[in-house]
Amino acid sequence: MLKRFIHKKLAAFEKDFGYDASYMHDLLDTDFDAFRKWGRATALGQYRKDVPLDVYTAVGLTGVVAADCGPCAQLGITMALRQGVPGATISRILRGNLDEMTEPTRLGVRFARAVIARDSIVVDETRAELERRYGKRAMVSLGFALCAAQLYPTFKWATGYGHACQRLQVEGTTIAPKLAVA
Repeated sequence: MLKRFIHKKLAAFEKDFGYDASYMHDLLDTDFDAFRKWGRATALGQYRKDVPLDVYTAVGLTGVVAADCGPCAQLGITMALRQGVPGATISRILRGNLDEMTEPTRLGVRFARAVIARDSIVVDETRAELERRYGKRAMVSLGFALCAAQLYPTFKWATGYGHACQRLQVEGTTIAPKLAVA
């Protein structure tokens, strides 16, 4: 009975966001305990403290596009729009042209790219500046955002649900995301 309820909630999520959550349905049917653990792990992406939404979004979208520029990235775009991030900000993040971004957004993108590329010099520089501006809880938020952004697509690829890159839509405009992280 509980599984049926969860399947209905997942179906509502799919309809609301235009997202195929087959992998979550499959996980639920395969192992309920694993599904519950998945739910706890994915809560990382809901933690945001002391960091502006545009910086948080820059880190998350950079992370998800590096891991998967398909349905997970599109879901991240939709969620960011619903949280109030302007479409123009999202488009700039996806295009990856640092010169087009506001300075705080650019700092978030540079930080995320450096973490993904394991570029310790840039990570240290950008982390120090982000922490100076926003504090330690902001860094926890950004670390969680980056981990959560890559969690879903990585799991989907590992379980056979990964998809190839696609052009992404931001408020009706098609964007080919910049995939380079360094």
